[in-house]
Amino acid sequence: MKATEEELKKVFQTGASLCVHSGLLSPEKAVTYYRSALDTDLRFALDTRPDNDTTRRCLVYIHSVVTGETEKEKEQAATSAPTGGQLLSELRDKFLPDLVTSCQHLVYATTTQCDRRFGYTTARRRSYANSLCQQVYSDVVGLIDSVNRLDTVNRKLPVDALTRGQAEQEELCDSLSKLYDVIRPEEEEIRAYVTQSDRQCPLLVLGGPCTGKTVLLAHSAQQIKSWLPDSDPVVITYFCNLDPLRSPCHLLSSLCYQIANRYHGDSPLKNGHSFNGGTDPHNHSCITDPKDYNSNDCKTSNLDSHHEPTTADHVFDANLNLCTTQCPHCYTGLLKPDITVSELKEHFSFLVSRLPSSKQPLILNLDGLDQIESNLICSQIIESLPSPLPPGIGLILTVSSSQAQVLEAIKQHYAPSSPPHSVSEGSEREMGCVCVQLGLVDRKECVNLLASLLRGSGRRVTSGQQALVNQAMTSCCLTLYARLLHVHTSLWHSDSDVTESTLPSGIHASISALLDHLEQKHGSSLVARAVSYLTLSRTGLTEVELADFLSVNDELLSVCVQRGESRSFRMRVLQIDVERLLLDLQRFLISRTFVRSRVLLWVSRHFKLVVAMRYLGTQEARRGIHSELADYFSGRWARGNAKPLLSEQKLGPNTETVQMKKYKDRQPFIFTCSSTRAGQVNLRKVIELPYHLQQSGRWEELEQGLLMSLGFHQAMVQGGLLKDLVNMLQSDKSQFQFLRERQLLAETLKSSAFFLHHVPLQLPKVMETSLLPYLEVFPALKGYVREIREKRRKRGHGLGLVFCPAPSSVPPIQHLKCDFSVAEAAGTACGIVAEIADNGAAWIWKGSGCDVAKMSLKCEHKDLKFAGVKSSGRFLLLSSQCNKVFLWDVTGPEKLQEVKGPLKPNSYQDTPNKITGFVECQRKIFMWWKDECFVSVFDVSSQTLTHFQCQTSVTCLVCSSNGFYMYCGQEDGTVSIFDTDSCCLLSSCTNSNHGAVTWIIVSEEKREVTCVDRTGNVTLWDVATKTQPARLVKERFTDGESSNVLNHDYSEGIKMCLVCQSHQVSLWDTCDWELWDQFLAPQGRAFTQAVLSQGGHLFLAVLDTCSLVLAWKVSTGQCVLSLEASQQPRALFKSASDLICVTHGGCLTVWDSEMIDAAGTAPKTGCGVKEVVVEETAERFYTTDGSETVWRWSLTAGFPHANFLHDGPVEKLCLSPDNIHLVTLSAGEIYIWQTETGQNILRISGSRATDILITPNNNFGVSISNQGLSHVWKLVHGSIVCSIHLHLSNAKVSPESTFLIGCHQGDLLAASLWSGSICKRFSCAASSEHVVAFHTLSEQPDFVVVMTASGAVYTWKVAEETLCKHFQLPCMIHCQPQNFQMSSDGRYTLLSTDNNTVNLLDLSQVRLRSFKVKGPVVKASMDQFGRLTAYISREKICDRDLHTRPVLTVIRLADGKRVGTLWLSKNPLSLVVCKQQCVYVGFEDGSVGVYSVSDVRCSEKMTGVLKQCPCDRVSSTWLPLATPNVKWP
Repeated sequence: MKATEEELKKVFQTGASLCVHSGLLSPEKAVTYYRSALDTDLRFALDTRPDNDTTRRCLVYIHSVVTGETEKEKEQAATSAPTGGQLLSELRDKFLPDLVTSCQHLVYATTTQCDRRFGYTTARRRSYANSLCQQVYSDVVGLIDSVNRLDTVNRKLPVDALTRGQAEQEELCDSLSKLYDVIRPEEEEIRAYVTQSDRQCPLLVLGGPCTGKTVLLAHSAQQIKSWLPDSDPVVITYFCNLDPLRSPCHLLSSLCYQIANRYHGDSPLKNGHSFNGGTDPHNHSCITDPKDYNSNDCKTSNLDSHHEPTTADHVFDANLNLCTTQCPHCYTGLLKPDITVSELKEHFSFLVSRLPSSKQPLILNLDGLDQIESNLICSQIIESLPSPLPPGIGLILTVSSSQAQVLEAIKQHYAPSSPPHSVSEGSEREMGCVCVQLGLVDRKECVNLLASLLRGSGRRVTSGQQALVNQAMTSCCLTLYARLLHVHTSLWHSDSDVTESTLPSGIHASISALLDHLEQKHGSSLVARAVSYLTLSRTGLTEVELADFLSVNDELLSVCVQRGESRSFRMRVLQIDVERLLLDLQRFLISRTFVRSRVLLWVSRHFKLVVAMRYLGTQEARRGIHSELADYFSGRWARGNAKPLLSEQKLGPNTETVQMKKYKDRQPFIFTCSSTRAGQVNLRKVIELPYHLQQSGRWEELEQGLLMSLGFHQAMVQGGLLKDLVNMLQSDKSQFQFLRERQLLAETLKSSAFFLHHVPLQLPKVMETSLLPYLEVFPALKGYVREIREKRRKRGHGLGLVFCPAPSSVPPIQHLKCDFSVAEAAGTACGIVAEIADNGAAWIWKGSGCDVAKMSLKCEHKDLKFAGVKSSGRFLLLSSQCNKVFLWDVTGPEKLQEVKGPLKPNSYQDTPNKITGFVECQRKIFMWWKDECFVSVFDVSSQTLTHFQCQTSVTCLVCSSNGFYMYCGQEDGTVSIFDTDSCCLLSSCTNSNHGAVTWIIVSEEKREVTCVDRTGNVTLWDVATKTQPARLVKERFTDGESSNVLNHDYSEGIKMCLVCQSHQVSLWDTCDWELWDQFLAPQGRAFTQAVLSQGGHLFLAVLDTCSLVLAWKVSTGQCVLSLEASQQPRALFKSASDLICVTHGGCLTVWDSEMIDAAGTAPKTGCGVKEVVVEETAERFYTTDGSETVWRWSLTAGFPHANFLHDGPVEKLCLSPDNIHLVTLSAGEIYIWQTETGQNILRISGSRATDILITPNNNFGVSISNQGLSHVWKLVHGSIVCSIHLHLSNAKVSPESTFLIGCHQGDLLAASLWSGSICKRFSCAASSEHVVAFHTLSEQPDFVVVMTASGAVYTWKVAEETLCKHFQLPCMIHCQPQNFQMSSDGRYTLLSTDNNTVNLLDLSQVRLRSFKVKGPVVKASMDQFGRLTAYISREKICDRDLHTRPVLTVIRLADGKRVGTLWLSKNPLSLVVCKQQCVYVGFEDGSVGVYSVSDVRCSEKMTGVLKQCPCDRVSSTWLPLATPNVKWP
């Protein structure tokens, strides 16, 4: 048989050759007849295929067996017909390599050279087969992982919430339009509105319930393009009532996004998006790691050690979604989670005024505004719509005729300035809107619809029955009613006895009759539960979810038990029962896509109303269903956590109670697989679970188990719902307990929104870094951080935070945007802030969780305009523009009490009422005016006014705690003491310079009064006897420049007083009133206000022309924090727990005072950390910052517990291998310290050293000098052992402590540490090249690895002066001496970090690895044992990012895999990797971060407990010797 096939094949191929000679076939066509099946299949699978298609599933292995070919054989092959071997060679040598070049596939090419005498032997074949099997297994595993990660790429679901929402609305519009069964005449009126050129007002489609407004609007939206054939209209339809996220911000964001997307590019759906499942390649939920930089690993395959594969660098880039590139201006603004309605309205107005045109008009269709439950949200949405409509825009709204309030709001919003002159035909133009009244459907149309439905179901009715149907249709001509009647009439038979009462009248009665029928057919329990679940679900239910819900219901499962089914955890309601029920309901359910799932929901809201009345009449019933839904989505009854099922069976007279357990599948927030870190977000759980927890009253579970859960946050961020997450965290529900913790989480997410949008998988690291410094302030967040660490532990790799770097800023717990200019602001002691706008309106902020709201005034004060506001205690005093004064007790209701009566004595009545300030004491209000010499006292209880007269203008005032005495400071420096009961002047005192008194502090315990005058001078008086003249105790004057005092602050707890002037801030010790310190303003700047922090460790100040609130450390004078206020601050207020900033633009920012203290006192040195040295145990480490101090830090204590002082800046630092001695170089002198005691045992002068070393045996030190002698000296005594005359650069001590090895004029020299003489030399003078880098090997002490300028790699055996050249680096790879590092065993070498590449050399396998980085590498470090390499690069988050940020990346050297990546918040200056797998990073602000490397493949781990930053600790200070005790010549 085989011989026959070969014969036929030869005949066929001969015929093909003859056809080529005769010109009947081209040579290319004829070759196809010679190809084998393998050849044909390969070309079919790979040729002319999309690159992304073949790249995903292509592995190519080429094995060439060469036996040698003579010239004669080559000539014969060129002239004869192609043989099978030649065709295979073409496939191997041309087709596949070309494919590799164009598509960058992974190809392994192996060539085996065989002897012609023996050929391809069995041994060679077996060797290749073994290596091939190993390589194929490895590659197939990787291919499976990549396919699991990418199998959703081609399905291309929308990439974020806005794109997803647009696609869902478009699909919903298409589904609803299919319900348009009856042609409505009102369609022509809508068409007339759309086709007219001038549309300055919207079209209102009015109608009663169930008249088909939504279906008509959906149908019209589908027809608009055909109505406007000469233009390209952009049609956007939005069903407000079917969107669970009903808010003005969400609606405007969606509209802005859709408008910009449609005008700037094709819709993502047109580009291939569909709802078949999966994710988009740009979607963060399907990204394995957005910063997954694959290494260009030059490793060869297992097949042949002499051939390298060609590979492509497949990197997922989480830059932007499709629409961002099309409309970056639009999308950038919409990303902000704190974007306000006013900002969106402005953006919306910008888009609709610029983009639409006559050639491309915009038609907006909004449905269901009247069905939004919140009237406030509905009115805000209406106010956000443009009025009048810009040219090229049409707006169609559907509103129920019964919603008079909504109709009135729309008509008022579009009310014309003058009455309209014309009315369009067929419609009514009133109040600026065109109205189309949608009435009942023609009865004949409804009858025809019913007949059509009956024919479709194969049913018909008799004439008598038809008469009853016609009569019913007369009373209710609605299409929904016709569909409901179809269900009832389809059950009739020709002999059925039907009467007028047989058919239900109206929609609700018909729905009830339908439910009755379903209960009879399927069982009341099944129907009741199914329709209840559908009704109370937030967004609808999938069929699988509905079946699951029914299968965990005790009542339904009891029925299954009674039917005799086996009692096991697999028991469930039969799927066929669920399907039959859904089949009967299918005409009244819509199947729509929501968050990537096909869900079922009622076609009309009236089904919900009937179900609610029938089955959910009580609050307990509704809560029970919501609780069941919450249990399902929370995975409460997942495997391993069983739900007990109690079933009662009646067996004759006895009742048997059966207990079973029912398990359900897990409901994780993110579905993950082994091949991906990101996984697929469970959006159904994310959307449904919070709603049902709230509706079921499970507030604690909602807050602590969800809103403060990392898993929920990760899912929301990856699902593109960060803005919604922030809104949920900021909600102020009275049932919640941890408002401030949630506010901190929300503000942290808001501040990192742009970053998290593009790199969502960095959320745990962002949150851990942001929260760790404040865990002592908010202990409730410790569980959140533990969840982060537990997740990293389970993952088995990543970077954890061991030592938190000091924060540079403090996130606010609340930031509120306002859009008005502030004329004046005041804050009360209880934290309520009042702002007076330029337009006279008063805005109030009532504390954490509240918004800035406009003060609501009663009718009699409706037109009141305010001019100013002052505060004292719990009272606010508001002065109006009409010279009225109002008092408000903020602890009571929002009620203004007018201060009536003559506010001023008769002689001052004509002067304006510009109140300078007031003081509240014992329900009395003491008021004084600018440039006035009196004080008015208003008794709140009796509402009476009294006046006190002073000698000169009153400038300040204070009362005693009991209110008996009043102290008035005056313009001439006098303080007058009054008895408030008798209104008598008791005594007066005046300062020596007669400066105006601006502040008075009364110490009742000491019976002293302290006065601060206008220039900051302090005067202390003894007022023990108030009827006698005060005795001057002390007077203190400030030195230097004199300027007016701007404000004061006093902390009684720490006895400190702050006086702020434009040029300086002065701090006074109030115990003895001595000036403690003064802080000058930065050059060219001036202070405008300053306050003390809560603990008194800091003071916070505002500078002119600066939008930051800066914090200075009182003990050091160092500016340690900057608080972002977004605008120029106008005033700072302190409450018991908060610092509040009000800007000139009305924005209000709140920081927690304890957080400010914690961040401001977190450990950091004065300058940037330039060097980090770690002890052998990694428990302690040392840092230098260029100052006179070396800091010793403790990981256990969590702060720098000791510092070593020097008389000059520290230049070098060296720690002995046994950690006993610390050697430092400062100002040319060498200091030797004992690390345990802190004693400076030696101070050596005369060294002229530029570098210092310690020998590995801990006995000697080596000082390197650039110009003089280098000395070897005893570490304990400081005596010189020998001197080395030549300067050796980059010097290192040999592992055996015998040689000092370094470079000199291109040669590598080894100097004896005993004699100082040069006894060994490595020279490449013969080849005219020099040594650029070298490294000693502690595990191979006899050898030194040497790199030359040409790229040659040598090993030099120092003792024997023998060398061996191992290999030559490629010409494009060179060595950077400043980055050259090597492991102790010589296996791994860090060569260079230039050209955005980290180059590593594996000497054991002679393999070069290049890791591409998306930015320049600024620091790199390798651990001593060659397990890890860390580098810091500067990268952009995305292409639109204007700034680069430092990124720490750690790579495992064994396989080149990246262990973890961390975006750093500050600029680093130093980087060290220790053997305990900790990475130390020193930052430019003087802080240090220590990060643990979690890697299951490494044997040693850091097991210490992670520490948070301390608030404030005192460290030991160790002083140096006063003078050098060792002097070298």
